[in-house]
Amino acid sequence: MAQRSRSLNSNRLGGWLLAAVPVVFLGVLFVWPVAALVWRAISQNGDAATGSASLGELFTRTHAAHLLGVTLAQAAASTALALMVAAPIVWLSSRLRGASAMILSVVVTVPFVLPTVVVGVAFRAVFDGPLAFAHIGSGWWAVLAAHAFLNVAVVVRVVSAAWRGLDTRALDAARTLGAGRFRAWRTVIAPALLPAVGAAATLIFLFCSTSFGVIIILGGGTLRTLETEIYQQAIGYFRIPEAVALSLLQIVVVVVALLLTRLVTARSRSSATSTRAPRRRRLRGWARVSATLAWALTIVGLVVPIVVLAVRSVRPGRDGAWTLAGYRALAEPVNGVTPLATLRYSFLSALLAMLIALVVGVMAAIALHTARGAARTVGAVLALIPLGISAVTLGFGYLIVLSELPARTASSPLIIPCVQALIAIPVVIGILVPALDAVPDRARAAAATLGAGPLRVLRTIDLPAIGRSLAAAAGFAFVMALGEFGATSFLARADTTTLPVLIGSALNRPGATQLATAMAASMLLVVATAVAMLAVEVLRPRSRAVL
Repeated sequence: MAQRSRSLNSNRLGGWLLAAVPVVFLGVLFVWPVAALVWRAISQNGDAATGSASLGELFTRTHAAHLLGVTLAQAAASTALALMVAAPIVWLSSRLRGASAMILSVVVTVPFVLPTVVVGVAFRAVFDGPLAFAHIGSGWWAVLAAHAFLNVAVVVRVVSAAWRGLDTRALDAARTLGAGRFRAWRTVIAPALLPAVGAAATLIFLFCSTSFGVIIILGGGTLRTLETEIYQQAIGYFRIPEAVALSLLQIVVVVVALLLTRLVTARSRSSATSTRAPRRRRLRGWARVSATLAWALTIVGLVVPIVVLAVRSVRPGRDGAWTLAGYRALAEPVNGVTPLATLRYSFLSALLAMLIALVVGVMAAIALHTARGAARTVGAVLALIPLGISAVTLGFGYLIVLSELPARTASSPLIIPCVQALIAIPVVIGILVPALDAVPDRARAAAATLGAGPLRVLRTIDLPAIGRSLAAAAGFAFVMALGEFGATSFLARADTTTLPVLIGSALNRPGATQLATAMAASMLLVVATAVAMLAVEVLRPRSRAVL
């Protein structure tokens, strides 16, 4: 008993020590720039030469109430559309196994991890090409469609994983007692899936409420949300107090959304009813027809935009001429650096960010795994904040912090990888914490009884058990770092420009050649993302969904 008590105390102490590194990392890369931004606003706002204004006056100047309403409305509409589009794909995913399930998972996940700037380019190609007759072009309908395209993967992965985990005996009992297919689904399946649907919806709402790249590219310069107005006030008008006031309002929205996400996700986990794996059933009759229609919807909704992007990369003009000019332009210098060199830098930066995210993420995941009660809940919410916070707010905060540091530190090549890692760490934690929770405590206790210390238990028990999850986390961290656009766009220089930043820059220049270059570079990111996601699907554990 005394040995077990010492082991528990040692584990708790090790958890607190492991938490120190992620807390410091979060403090330096997140809290510091946000605090610097707030302090700059307060100091400028209190300057007698510039005048002062209360927070309410700043909200009035910026029409914050209207912007908040628009932001929440478009996020809610995007969430509803994503749920509707994903519903038949969830049904299909819950019934597929083997290679077909892997292919479907890759198809739905690639859009989620694509850079938002690439998604914007793809939908611009769709609405200016095959759907030009609809006269959508740009505007809220284009934005909602792009948001649904991006977030279908959230619904499919969260809900289909819960569906696969349901105990089929309750459904079989309902059918035996005379319930039809629909009634059995309505009374047994649907109630059990509601927590998972709620968890997916809150996550999508969070992502859409902080959307920036999609709205900038597809908004036609007229759509305004909290995120875009923060950028306009800070960069366009250099009104720091107004920008920070809107940032504070957005942070409140993000924190509330994160708390709801944590609450609903915890309910989803606690409501799991699986006691045995569902048996595989061959699709017959109407089920086969439904599966065919679901595959068709998946291809039309998720594959066609990428196919159109691929076509437009070799046929950029409206004259119908086919050309490889966009791909040849990848070897031509832009601002002294070629897109291929940018691609090489992007890969190296993403690899370094992946390593940083894995090291910090593993430490944070172990600390959260050993934590209990309120400490675990607070830690989980804090870990998710960088994923939902405004990239514009964060990027502008970095500019203020770096301007006050020595030039050698401000120009360090580690800054961009660290920023990219900050965005990827929440996903790494989200993958590894459930994997650690699934490791049997009796295996750790047996190793400790035989004299193994905490580090040896970690090395011999935990890490081998979560090896596949660790590889999956590495894949997600890599593609998220590769596609990070918001904060990186504030920090990139000519020699540290990433491919998403170059694509955004090319879109802002007139001419068919620049458009072709942007689309060709986007296709490079699509291919890299698809390959990485295929590796994730091969390596990830079959028993749980990975987000």
